[in-house]
Amino acid sequence: MRNTHPIAYLLILPFYLFLFFFILLPIGINLFLSFTDYDLIQWKYVGLKNYRYLFQDSHFHISLRNTTLYAVFTVGFSMVLGLGAALLLKGNPPGIRVYRVSFYIPYIASMVAASMIWLWIYDPLDGIANKILNLFGIPSKQWLYDSRYALSCIIVMSVWKVLGYNMIVFLTGLQAIPSYLYEAATIDGANSLQKFLMITLPMLQPITFFLFVTGVINSFKVFEQVAILTGGGPSNATTTVVHQIYNRAFNEFAMGYAAAMSIALLGVIAFITLFNYRYGNQGADLEIG
Repeated sequence: MRNTHPIAYLLILPFYLFLFFFILLPIGINLFLSFTDYDLIQWKYVGLKNYRYLFQDSHFHISLRNTTLYAVFTVGFSMVLGLGAALLLKGNPPGIRVYRVSFYIPYIASMVAASMIWLWIYDPLDGIANKILNLFGIPSKQWLYDSRYALSCIIVMSVWKVLGYNMIVFLTGLQAIPSYLYEAATIDGANSLQKFLMITLPMLQPITFFLFVTGVINSFKVFEQVAILTGGGPSNATTTVVHQIYNRAFNEFAMGYAAAMSIALLGVIAFITLFNYRYGNQGADLEIG
């Protein structure tokens, strides 16, 4: 084994300093605070009290349910629609660059700007959503002020935001599938549906797992659109785990309990990441070239 030149350690030192001071150290401090009753002024060690209260906190249970529903529908619809859009653009239709840019612009826009746009769309008096309903004789809705619609409105906005990214990633995967596979299937008499089920989906499996896992992780961290559009209301109908962490930490100054909630969220995200390591590479050994 060759000796590594000392300059190599110096070159990678900034990365490890960043990893320690901005990731590992904050996680360690947060873990310590989760065992305390801390209000920014003084702290007291309380053991597992904060974690035990998690199982009794109805607000946390509601936020976990809302976050799970948000993740399921946002990830599901954005992946299905993203794949559908990618399939439509795969054949290089006229104006494909315009379509790509149009789909991708929402993704690169800041979440705050996008949320403000949809706040106007959902406006109960002058919003486009109600104006469209009125064209068909349907009464206006209190979109963000009605617990029946509020979470669905946030899901629709989030799907619109991430759809372009999923489309681009799926389109890259579709273009990497060799054409001879489809030609051989045509010779064997396969129809379009059979080609899609037997060739396209299996070849896209690694990409699908990647988008699924990253999408679920990002969905469990949802906060900006909730804070801007609804503030977690009405009646906690749209509150999420991160929104509850924010409220506990910066509105109630229950830093210890907020730390415990964040550790619980970290556990969920870590489980999803481990799931990706276990199953995310399935299909990666398929020959694509």
